[in-house]
Order: sequence, then structure tokens, then C-alpha cells
Amino acid sequence: MSASLAIPSEFNGPVESGNGGYSSGIAAGLLEGPAEVTLRRPVPLDRRLDVERDGAGVRLLDDGGLVIEAREVSELELDVPAPVSVVEARRAAAGYRGSSEDVFRSCFVCGRARADAFGVNAGAVEGRGVVASPWTPPAWTANGDGRVRDEFVWAVLDCPTYFALYMDRPEPPLSVLGRFTVRVHRPVVPGEEYVVMAWPIEIDGRKHHAGSALLSPSGEVLAVARALLIEPRG
Repeated sequence: MSASLAIPSEFNGPVESGNGGYSSGIAAGLLEGPAEVTLRRPVPLDRRLDVERDGAGVRLLDDGGLVIEAREVSELELDVPAPVSVVEARRAAAGYRGSSEDVFRSCFVCGRARADAFGVNAGAVEGRGVVASPWTPPAWTANGDGRVRDEFVWAVLDCPTYFALYMDRPEPPLSVLGRFTVRVHRPVVPGEEYVVMAWPIEIDGRKHHAGSALLSPSGEVLAVARALLIEPRG
């Protein structure tokens, strides 16, 4: 029997599909080291996805249809802006632009309409051209050795990229994660207040590129990501 896995419904992003960062992190966890993950369609919740291995990569399929593919990468080169302090991140989060009525309202990372969300509400940092939010991982995110599981790090690196891309847009367009490349450098532990920051890189038609990083309270870079968001046609 082939291997399979499912994305639990509590780890949604949009109301009816998996959080892109979390789902990508689950797929990446089947590989070794840094990974690039491509999302081919919305990730179904509470459905068994077949796992198909192909050399240094892996594919997740729903009834034969490709949902996610992941491949190992040797490195992720990204210029990370100067760190944002915890105090700056707290101030920035007060300007978070998400609402309790948008498509991401029940996202387990940033949703306004969800009481148990992580509260990663990234807002613009004054004078910096980046967005940021504090994040304190809850105890249940840890694995057996006391480290926060990588898929949760992937998840919190995802959501702020959307708000980084549209800081200056009064009405941000809908865009969804299409590709995500992440490298986790250092352990993350529950109960400590971290900073998540994100910044725009490039907009090329419907393809929107952004970077993100998870920082320690002292500003050390613990994980970095590059995201490609796609604005749907029409």
C-alpha cells in the first residue's frame, strides 16, 4: 500500500483549503534539508493524499490529481533586510490589514475571525518598507525534542508575504501561494516571542515575489523564505 497523509482541517488558510505554508512544510518534511514546494491546486482538508516519490522529490496527489510537488534545493539565497525589533513588530501588528470577513478570516496563522489563531498579524513597519508581527509559538507546536515543528515555521513565514506585497494598495488583490522555498537555520522553541518580517521583491504581471524571515528577539535570522504568489486570472 502506498504512503499517504492528510492536512487536518484545523490547519486551513482559506476557509476550505489548507494553509499554503503549512501544507508546503508537511511536503518538505518528507525530504532532507531546504526544499522548494509548488502548490498546483488548493490543498483539500481531511482527505488522504497519496505520496509518490521521484528521485530527490515528492508529489502529493488527490485521486490521481497533482496537488503539491516538492524538491530538495542546495541553498536559498536571499538578501534579508535589517532586523525588526520585538517592540517595532508589536507596533506594526496594530496596523494589520486583515479583516474578519476576508477569504483568510479563519486562517490558523493570521485569521481575524479565529480565536485560536497564531496571531501573526503583520503590519507595515514605519519607514521601513517591510511588514512584521511578533509570534510566540504555543507549547503544542513542539515535537518530542522540544523544538517547534518545521511545518509551523513554514506556516508563519507564509502569511506575512501577502501583506508585504500590498502595503501601498488600498484594496489588495486576491493572490495565493504558488511556490515556497524555505530554509530553517536554527531551532525555534515554544514560549519565546519571535519576530516574523516580510518584504516585497518583485511583481511581474500576475506573479508576485516576496521574502520573509523569522528572527530571534536579538535579531538573529532563524529561518528564511521566498514566496511566489499568483494573482488568479479574472
